[in-house]
Amino acid sequence: MTEAFVTPNYSRQLMSELLFEGYGVPAVSYGVDSIFSMYRNDIGDTALIVNMGYHTIHIIPVIRGKVIEEHARRINLGGSEIICYMHKLLQLKYPVHVNAITMSRIEEILQEHSTIALDYQEEIRKWANPDYYEANVKRIQLPFVQPASSSGLTAEQQKERKKEMARRLLEINARKREERLAEDEEQLNQLLALQDLIEEGDTEEFNEAIKSFEIKNYGDLQRQISNLNMRIEKNKQRIATAANAEEPPEPRPTGRWQAPSDPEAFQIWLNDTRAKYREVLVRREARRARRAAMVKRRTAAAAERMRAISRLAAAGDDFGYRDSDWDVYKSISREADSDSEADGERLVELEEALREHEPAQPSHHQHQLHLAIEPYRAPELIFQPSMMGNLEAGLAECMEYVFKHFSPEDQLLLANNVFLTGGCSQFPGLKERLEKELLEMRPFQSTHKVVMAQNPSLDAWYGARDFAGSNEFDNWCITKEDYYEMGGEYLKEHHASNRYYKSPAPIIDNTLAPAGDANVIKEEIVVDC
Repeated sequence: MTEAFVTPNYSRQLMSELLFEGYGVPAVSYGVDSIFSMYRNDIGDTALIVNMGYHTIHIIPVIRGKVIEEHARRINLGGSEIICYMHKLLQLKYPVHVNAITMSRIEEILQEHSTIALDYQEEIRKWANPDYYEANVKRIQLPFVQPASSSGLTAEQQKERKKEMARRLLEINARKREERLAEDEEQLNQLLALQDLIEEGDTEEFNEAIKSFEIKNYGDLQRQISNLNMRIEKNKQRIATAANAEEPPEPRPTGRWQAPSDPEAFQIWLNDTRAKYREVLVRREARRARRAAMVKRRTAAAAERMRAISRLAAAGDDFGYRDSDWDVYKSISREADSDSEADGERLVELEEALREHEPAQPSHHQHQLHLAIEPYRAPELIFQPSMMGNLEAGLAECMEYVFKHFSPEDQLLLANNVFLTGGCSQFPGLKERLEKELLEMRPFQSTHKVVMAQNPSLDAWYGARDFAGSNEFDNWCITKEDYYEMGGEYLKEHHASNRYYKSPAPIIDNTLAPAGDANVIKEEIVVDC
């Protein structure tokens, strides 16, 4: 049975209790998974084991077959933290697809697309370039259901269809206006009939009739008649205006960014417009960066400006008479670095042209994840846990710390046999990155070597299988009798096991017990730091 490095006695006790009393196994032997993997790969008896698991990373020095436990280190970070970090990154980047970005999909992305960068900062600078981004971005298609009804119409047909829909809408509105006009005229005729009653002097019939119209008195009747006349007149004017209105001609695109009609020429024009748009953006960002550098004191731009000012002071009173003086003025003027108005207008024109003529992306493009720096950023946690708020040191720093506890001779032995095992050691680029880190931390012209396990995920199991098939396996097994006699935490040590430290006996404390009562037992808790 494999177990983690320096497993607590309590955890082993629970496992032994489950095996012997739950499953009734006759015997069991415990060993450390990473040490089993080391012996499985037959790399010698001296190595610096780097076991990269799902929850932790262990750095275990083994010298001449002996595990140096007191100098081993553990980093509380593993595959689960990398998956969670990548999950949060993509959910923040694509809040619309939160439900589609599942943990299983993130795990698949990490396994298939993630890489450890040789130089993380340099990798970030590469991805800041738009051309590099377009050439190297990875697009992951999320589950997408195509709408059942697809028009399949050309641009001209869609335009004609929109015109037809607009014409129908106008007809519907005109019909509604005519119906509303007829209703208002009918109501006006009824109110005029009531007015005739009051003019004829038939007051009683008038008072009875106004109750059905919710009219209080003759003045209220006059107001309603006036309002209806105004409403009828407005409706008639609207109907006449709509009938006489002609459909306005379509506005033709004007300006120098008019797209050609030929498809091939249009594509060339579109690519050229995009390139010009990016060029203007780059110029604007360069001006802003230069202006920001001018503000800082110890930058090259600020130093150059100060040199230009000193030359200007030494030029004398005739500064400005020469054409070259204008170049000096432009180099020191802060206003020269402001955004050009011409570039601003050009940028607006290019944006409008692209917005009008750039073809709309297919609907499935809206259900894609674009992986740029994220496949490099997530596994970088192995070397920089602070990126996710973890205050522990990274892998390279811990390895350097472990080296410092040994003599130069032992350091050389360990550095020449750095053994990588565990599931997270399968990230592409990890071996090269560790070799680079070792080159930086080790003395000048010293040698080092990084060895990968043949099967990082299963070599621990294969090593335990080989150990179980050896002739001496029975000598290292804990039998059921040993379990009942020594307790569940008992362990028989061997070359690939943890060391067994018996848990301290409970301490009897009589100071807290009342007189005449039984002794109070207080357990001593030992924390291994």
